[in-house]
Amino acid sequence: MNQRQILFFSIILTILMTMTNFSQSKMGSFKYDDFKKPEYCGSSCHTDFYQQWKQAMMSQAYTHEWDEIEYFQLAIPHAERDEKVAEVKAGCNGCHSPIAYLAGDIPPPLPKMNSRANESVSCDVCHSITGFSGDTPYNFNYIMNPGKTKYSSRKGEITSPAHDIEINPIMKSGDFCGICHNEKSPYDVWVKSTHLEWKDGPYYKEGVQCQDCHMPKAEFKTASMGIKYPDARLHLFHGAHDKGKLRGVIELRIYPDLNEAEPGETVKFTVALFNQKTGHKFPSGSVEDRIVWLNLEATDEKGNVYHLPVDKKNFSGEEYTIASNVLAYQDMGIALDKPDFEGVQRDGIPVGNRIFRMPYFDPKGRMTIQQWNTASLGVDYRIGPRETKTETFTFHLPNNLPPGKLYVKAVLNYQLLVKPVADFLKVPESESEIVKINEQSTSITILP
Repeated sequence: MNQRQILFFSIILTILMTMTNFSQSKMGSFKYDDFKKPEYCGSSCHTDFYQQWKQAMMSQAYTHEWDEIEYFQLAIPHAERDEKVAEVKAGCNGCHSPIAYLAGDIPPPLPKMNSRANESVSCDVCHSITGFSGDTPYNFNYIMNPGKTKYSSRKGEITSPAHDIEINPIMKSGDFCGICHNEKSPYDVWVKSTHLEWKDGPYYKEGVQCQDCHMPKAEFKTASMGIKYPDARLHLFHGAHDKGKLRGVIELRIYPDLNEAEPGETVKFTVALFNQKTGHKFPSGSVEDRIVWLNLEATDEKGNVYHLPVDKKNFSGEEYTIASNVLAYQDMGIALDKPDFEGVQRDGIPVGNRIFRMPYFDPKGRMTIQQWNTASLGVDYRIGPRETKTETFTFHLPNNLPPGKLYVKAVLNYQLLVKPVADFLKVPESESEIVKINEQSTSITILP
């Protein structure tokens, strides 16, 4: 073979390798046995990582109660009745149980069957990813290469007896996270955009990656036979389900426009909310489910409590950001085979409270919690990274208000899932538990 032939075949080989490298891993392209079980990784070598992972949502992405209910009671029956969203029957698993998706086990067995689908997002899933197809990571467009070589952000000084290690720079980048933390619905709407929010915000511009907050550095051994690193990455992945991560994520300050007032007067209270901690918007991720609201209450000297509704700002779509008693989520009736389903309460919180959300709408323009059935988005009234929002509350002081101190407390609350939906679908109470993000108080003096 002459030099020209060698060059020709080298170019062809390079092209084929490039095409292979940028081809998204498809459903059914691998077998369960192509991936090691998490217990294999954690039993003797990566004990710390394994124990951290077991406590993280990564290990529960398929078995978590709300995800199970949403998938089996809503997504699958909806997909079987509506060709437009048929892909979600398989697609949900692309991120919630990648090895089930890649093995073509669709739908996977129920979590109670304890199949390998229960491994959720396992060690070997992430450490078998070489990159993603296309320009933007989203909708599980990972390129998977399971085998003896494991991909990592570092290569230790001691050779592993169990596998080879290849450094993969993408594992240090937030782009790696975007593979599953960005999602488009079948209607081509961005229904998950946590990675894109980060990339559009100040932290990305400063070089702060997702891993810096969700996989913080600590000193420990990454493997039992390895050396101790001062900057090993914890595999905790703590986020929306971690109360410690949530508390204090938004700073609150409240102040009145008067220090003293008489009964019958009007006092305005201003609340400033500063997003000091998240590199993306708050809330983020499954914002079709989440609800964050600001509650203001005044208490007089006799212990009487007054709930203060927020002042309207009169922007387009504001009605979805102020709590009311309206019904919503009627499209759940498709999955439930109830064409005339009237829906459930939209918010389930005190009427008049300010809600920080972005509403999702189904093809008929009704608010939905089903991201796969989202055809459009409403006003985005979430709090961006390092953004400060101000809200005002006007209190017309009752004429019979007793003299003395009037204490006013602002509380920012959070729920993973709006309670009326959780109650209707019999989701465990932990999903609709109220988590107090922050609170702040002020007072004025009521004159005789």
